Amino acid sequence: MMMLVTTNELRPLCGQLFSLGFEGTTAPAGLLARVAAGEVGAVMLFGPNVRAPGQVAALVARLRGAAPAGVPLVVSVDQEGGRVQRLKAPLTVWPPMQLVGREPDAHRIETLGRYVGEELAALGIGWNLAPVLDVHTNPENPVIGDRAFACTPEGVAAGAIAFWRGLRRAGVAGCGKHFPGHGDTHLDSHFDLPVVAHAEARLRAMELAPFAGAVDAGFEALMTAHVVYPAWDAERPATLSHRIATQLLRDELGFAGLLVSDDLQMKAVADRYGAGDLVVESLMSGVDHFLIRGPETRQLEAFEALVRAAESQALVAERVRQAAGRVAAFKQTISVGLPMPSALLPSVLGTPAHKAMAGHFAKWADTPQS
Repeated sequence: MMMLVTTNELRPLCGQLFSLGFEGTTAPAGLLARVAAGEVGAVMLFGPNVRAPGQVAALVARLRGAAPAGVPLVVSVDQEGGRVQRLKAPLTVWPPMQLVGREPDAHRIETLGRYVGEELAALGIGWNLAPVLDVHTNPENPVIGDRAFACTPEGVAAGAIAFWRGLRRAGVAGCGKHFPGHGDTHLDSHFDLPVVAHAEARLRAMELAPFAGAVDAGFEALMTAHVVYPAWDAERPATLSHRIATQLLRDELGFAGLLVSDDLQMKAVADRYGAGDLVVESLMSGVDHFLIRGPETRQLEAFEALVRAAESQALVAERVRQAAGRVAAFKQTISVGLPMPSALLPSVLGTPAHKAMAGHFAKWADTPQS
């Protein structure tokens, strides 16, 4: 039975559906106040937030320490390897996953994933927005390319699932992306709205297959693509498509975890929808949690619009409750403690064993891909 959420419940419930970014190397007072009110589910770190390991550890401790008892804050980062890793030296600099995927050794890839997770855990970061589950089938793709583990769905699934299992061994959650597949786009969704116009049979065999494998493996979170797939939905990108986010992912593939949007400030969606409409429509399509790097005005606009919609519409309120429940369950999968003292960080970050592992896979850069 649907129940309206009371006004006192709404703001913290809606807040748990957001991951927010910010500018600078210290946490803004406004963000800390919203975290303290329980109105932020997670905070994302990007390159401009990072100066040195001790600074990151202090920042994470400040953010997580601001959260109320019983409503933990999760800190996330994109630490894929290659050109998408926000934390660099003196942490280990990991090679692109295309090189990692060239060696079909699941145990070694899992160990690499564990090493990545151990370095994040040392800094108190419990959520890695990785691995990529896209299949690299388009050499002209401007955004995926060497971020993908392989050019075949089998290779992608094997490498990405092993990497994710390694993260889990370190207590870190992963997030497979970008559902249902961003590997064959000609446009970068940061700047425009791509279309993947393949027939459904091809999409299922190539793009969808690694995600089906990830669901079967037990991935706790997946991220949507701001991409249109006319074979499934001719008008709306996956982030806004009930056909894709609910009927395909939930009903058909059986995914029961947390469905996360890609960043909602990316031009593929931000140039076409207001912040409020974007969040409410995505929620009703099946997305549970929304990434908004910034600016703060857009973050607040989206949040307040969701609160208003939930106050006035029982169906929206019910989806807020459902999504907040998934966020809470997702947080229970993370077992990362507070950041280590700065003096101890060098014993975990950029260790000889980690660097040797990175070097082992980096050697494939000199070998042509078959």
